Amino acid sequence: MERLKQQDAAADAEGAGSTPLTDEQKESIADARRDHEAKVAEAEILFRSKLVATLDPEARQELEANHRRDLGQFASSRDKKIEAIRKGGQAS
Repeated sequence: MERLKQQDAAADAEGAGSTPLTDEQKESIADARRDHEAKVAEAEILFRSKLVATLDPEARQELEANHRRDLGQFASSRDKKIEAIRKGGQAS
């Protein structure tokens, strides 16, 4: 129990320097997340249409690898934008 109290105290100390988000920042973060969801949805549609048309197993694996890479890039971009917004800047 004591260990949990210490962990809670340490977490509070780490979060003490953070400032609450403004309404503008919250809206910008929501926009970044919506953009990410739209890109993922578009990529899913394109991926599935290409996958249906591809019969070669090696080509399918390559399509899947490219799709996973694209999704990772989208998530990374979203996370960078959100971090920049939280630090006070406006990321486009």
